[in-house]
Amino acid sequence: MSTVVYTADDGSVTTIEGRPGDSVMETAVRNGVPGIVGECGGSLSCATCHVFVAPETQDLVGGPGDLEDEMLDGTAVDRRDNSRLSCQITLADGCEYHVTTPSGQL
Repeated sequence: MSTVVYTADDGSVTTIEGRPGDSVMETAVRNGVPGIVGECGGSLSCATCHVFVAPETQDLVGGPGDLEDEMLDGTAVDRRDNSRLSCQITLADGCEYHVTTPSGQL
């Protein structure tokens, strides 16, 4: 299993055990984590799963690909250097991921 620690914009924390191979977005939506909409279901076409990746997770997930980078320009809350779309972060077995959700997705 993998662990995803979601910190909301208000500071509340939700920790979920995820399945390797699933995305951070799928794990959030399946478990009702607030702050991640995932409107397009992970097809990289909506940017409603925007997250800020914590420094301790950055090396694990790397940076966005070209299409994801373009999509990040359309997020509801301005992107940062550590912005990613959570649908593009795939969980690896035995890893812990830390992400923060922005104040809004729409």
